[in-house]
Amino acid sequence: MNRRSFLTQSTAALGASTVASSGLAQSPATPAAATPPQPRALPKPANGLEHVEIWRQPGHYGGWPANHGMWIWRNEIAVGFSDGRLKTGDPERHPIDRTQPERHLLARSGNGGRHWAIELHQDLVPPPQPGHMSGVPTEKGGRIPVPLAEPLDFAAADFALTLRMADKDTGPSWFYASTNRGRRWTGPWTLPDFGTPGITARTDYIVMDARHLVAVVTAAKPNGKEGRPLAIETRDGGLTWSRLGWVGPETAGWRIMPTTVKLPDGRFYSVIRTREGDRHSLDAFVSADGGRTWTSAGTPVADTGRGNPGALLALADGRLALIYGSRKAPYGMFGVLSEDQGRTWAPPVTLRDDAVDWDLGYPRAVQRPDGVVVAAYYYNDRTSPERYIAATLWVP
Repeated sequence: MNRRSFLTQSTAALGASTVASSGLAQSPATPAAATPPQPRALPKPANGLEHVEIWRQPGHYGGWPANHGMWIWRNEIAVGFSDGRLKTGDPERHPIDRTQPERHLLARSGNGGRHWAIELHQDLVPPPQPGHMSGVPTEKGGRIPVPLAEPLDFAAADFALTLRMADKDTGPSWFYASTNRGRRWTGPWTLPDFGTPGITARTDYIVMDARHLVAVVTAAKPNGKEGRPLAIETRDGGLTWSRLGWVGPETAGWRIMPTTVKLPDGRFYSVIRTREGDRHSLDAFVSADGGRTWTSAGTPVADTGRGNPGALLALADGRLALIYGSRKAPYGMFGVLSEDQGRTWAPPVTLRDDAVDWDLGYPRAVQRPDGVVVAAYYYNDRTSPERYIAATLWVP
């Protein structure tokens, strides 16, 4: 499918402008006392695999859903991403114009990821300081982060949280919340630095109950460089946060961009983007005490090329699925599956390998009620130079 995006305007009730044309954070289930209607049946992808263009514009650079987040409420899905300007010429760097501000957008699908509309939320414009995200200027008009004054209800059926950051090394970081499936957002609310040189938070959290939430973020190392993953929690609806424990020891390289799930036995399982020298991998860690201590759990993906984060899912049938981008030839998107809670992983499944260079990936993923996995990521192909946001619908 090759669908180009066009600008339209939403109704005021949505609280966002809409562009017609995704660590995982999944909304808690509706309380057992309620009897929600069953989601309508959706067609499954032919041959178990289908690719959809979410957003694409000539001359633009769409990127990095993993820096934003992805959420699902039955068959309604939302995913965040960045919209910058394309600037080619240096094959070793992301071809984004670092003199032009990028926009932070949301894509929304009401039919399980097959069709999408794009929303521009003033509520999600980053704070005025420092005015950039990893060196790319951000839009003006954002609010200054302040402490949260009223507790959030993490268990609300239509709840969503997004954790955002500025500089990739030292942050700072903040968070926004929504109680209506991301149509309106409150915040930004301040996030502590937990005694580190800085926190670079992305949206990776687990709801424990209405007031208790565990997140895994990345902290700067003592030298002020990225990074080392850290588990944190709030037990009062986001009013205060405390440090739980480091996810693995500090290394000479870096460990960043965690993606975390809660296993059926209550343990946390987190996959970390890792670099040691020239080696880029996805390494796993497990915690049996609520995130306070973590032990190594192997390497689900030994080589991602130039490095890419994963998107980890605990599937409804008990398996784990890890989706990632490969920044080595063949360039593309891949998935690995585990049938034993992450102790071992099957060989990679090729989702697609039709990209022309390494600049791709940063996926987020959710699972629909019918079992179909929807993974969103940024991508490139032979037809034109822009980077675009795509989704793969996969029956694992």
